[in-house]
Amino acid sequence: MSVIKEFKKFIMSGNVVEFAVAVIMAGAIGLVVKGFVSMIVMPLVSHFSSGVSFKDWKIVLDEAVKEGDKIIRPENAIMYGEWIDTIINLLTVGLVMFLIVKIYNKMKKTEEAEPASPPAPSKEEQLLTEIRDLLKK
Repeated sequence: MSVIKEFKKFIMSGNVVEFAVAVIMAGAIGLVVKGFVSMIVMPLVSHFSSGVSFKDWKIVLDEAVKEGDKIIRPENAIMYGEWIDTIINLLTVGLVMFLIVKIYNKMKKTEEAEPASPPAPSKEEQLLTEIRDLLKK
């Protein structure tokens, strides 16, 4: 029974929960960035490269062998266009992560820079202030 309790304690510790949240968020951000690259960036790149999609760029090593409509042996090709698409995806993810960290650090600095309110004067300071004010009169 102690192994189950230890496991429960381990799973419920803050580090494991924070790590799980980070992994889920990273997956979600990855999907958003991948969608951004494939649905927005790559069509723009294709538009400016005379309508050619990077995914179509390849070096065919062996043509596909067909008999009628049936493929006997599929095409063997180096798909360097998809690799370029992956590199653009990586750079975009890096840029997004850089911006997230930069914004986080900026927010963290503003929290640290907020001045703390001065502490209330102690009873001794209040008494000394009253004596000073009385002496001025």
